[in-house]
Amino acid sequence: MLVLVLGLIVFLGVHSVRICAEGWRTRGIARWGEMGWKGLYSALSLIGFALIVWGFAQARLLPVVLWSPPAMLKHLNSLFTLAAFILVAAAYVPRNRIRARLHHPMILGVKLWAFGHLLATGTLADLVLFGAFLLWAVLDFRAARRRDRALGTVYAPGTMGPTAIAVLVGVVAWAVFAFWLHAAWIGVAPFARA
Repeated sequence: MLVLVLGLIVFLGVHSVRICAEGWRTRGIARWGEMGWKGLYSALSLIGFALIVWGFAQARLLPVVLWSPPAMLKHLNSLFTLAAFILVAAAYVPRNRIRARLHHPMILGVKLWAFGHLLATGTLADLVLFGAFLLWAVLDFRAARRRDRALGTVYAPGTMGPTAIAVLVGVVAWAVFAFWLHAAWIGVAPFARA
């Protein structure tokens, strides 16, 4: 569990700089240049992510079961995760209506993913992992919206074509992950028969 917590501290810590240290980030970019900053950010993110994966795998070997969620919540998680994939896709497809309306769809996607997984799982490691991501997403979304208001950020209106592309990409990515990659990478088949 210690490795998982350390990974979360590193990964979410790096991703929290804009929440609590915007001035330090600006000075860091000025000092190391944008590419230098992104390189350091990426390296630390990868280290944190590797620790999360390793720590979560270790914690799953001897799970501490806190509750046993009903099957209904696992099905609900599938819907939350589908919506999360669409939101993440919308963060990258330019000029779509989802991003125009929500402004920060990736963070909202992380919220849905984490919340759904908290409902559908029941071990201490799950609570630590998904709870940390949910808390981070709530704080990051608030900070991003506050930053938008302070800077007077205006999002371009979206159009239907890019919106349809974002939805299609999200649905396809979700299907590939849910039906094949989740089992291969995480060892859990979301749609396996119980």
